[in-house]
Amino acid sequence: MFWILVAILTAAVAIILTHPLMRSKQSAIVDGEGEVAVYRDQLAELERERASGLIGETEAEYARAEIGRRLLAAASGKSEQDTALTARRHSVIASLVTAALPITGLCLYLFMGSPNHPDMPLEARLENPGSDMNLLIAKAERHLAQNPADGAGWDVLAPIYFKTMRFGDAEMAYRNAIRLLGDNPERLTGLAETLVTANQGIVTQEAQSAFADAEKLRPGNPRARFYLALALEQAGKKDEARDAFAAILKASPAGAPWIPLVQAHLEATGGDAAVAAVPKPEAPGNPTAEDIEAANAMAPEDRQAMIAGMVESLDGKLREQPDNFEGWMRLVRSYAMLNNDGKAKEALQNGLKAFPPDGEQGKKLLALAQQLGIPADGVTQ
Repeated sequence: MFWILVAILTAAVAIILTHPLMRSKQSAIVDGEGEVAVYRDQLAELERERASGLIGETEAEYARAEIGRRLLAAASGKSEQDTALTARRHSVIASLVTAALPITGLCLYLFMGSPNHPDMPLEARLENPGSDMNLLIAKAERHLAQNPADGAGWDVLAPIYFKTMRFGDAEMAYRNAIRLLGDNPERLTGLAETLVTANQGIVTQEAQSAFADAEKLRPGNPRARFYLALALEQAGKKDEARDAFAAILKASPAGAPWIPLVQAHLEATGGDAAVAAVPKPEAPGNPTAEDIEAANAMAPEDRQAMIAGMVESLDGKLREQPDNFEGWMRLVRSYAMLNNDGKAKEALQNGLKAFPPDGEQGKKLLALAQQLGIPADGVTQ
């Protein structure tokens, strides 16, 4: 049945494309006959004008000769030959179109398509969406339509909506995730950013409140602090905004990607645009240049002992100051490189206490553990 339909559709398209070419021969013949009739009418009109004295004998003879020449050319066999040649050309073109269209389509289908593969309904495609973002979203939406109380599903779908610029859906998803799972810095910041983007960059009162709550839950978040400073700037509180932007710069690590943007707003509020971010102290446990030079001169056993001591020192400092995401990433990696899986798993567990696994940084810790082959069973419990 499929191939019958394909053949019918192909024939219909070929007829539509070749129909103007099929009519060209008849049109050409009609045009030739009409041209002869015109020239004969011109000769008759010329005779009437000569008889009435509207044109002189000399001019009439010249005009009669020219019209006669054109009439002979139109009525001669040359027109018929041209018509026949044109008709043959049109026939060749029509044949090529009629034959090439289905042959090309069939070859492309056999080469690029899957003629032996059964049709896959939407249900099956949603079960195996692959990397198709639209199908992934559709699958998640279908799941949430059947399970609207799945807070984790809304939590995953919300940032996807935001990245695909579906801000209304993103706001709904963030609100559902917060309602079902409660507040956390990532959800509050995501909801607030969605509100700001949907309002053309204006930090509304609701967005400002969400950013403030996110900052209270986890102080030092540069995204939340930036938008809070931006709200002050938009409210006309330039002095307070200037101080807030300057504080962000001082707390930013050297080379942070947001520094140019913060400096631009600092200048707009009357601050010194040359203020540079003050580099934070190196993460605890980082080796100094002297440490590296000394390690290169050591015996392998002493060097290994020195490295182990530095890792232990980093471990101890992170227990005292756990709010250091890069430090936990470095510690987990260091224990893995030392083939100490027990310590690596313990470091992962302690890091996830400071940065919960449902947050962006916690997910990065789990991804690192998976990459290093560190078992995470029971760690997130």
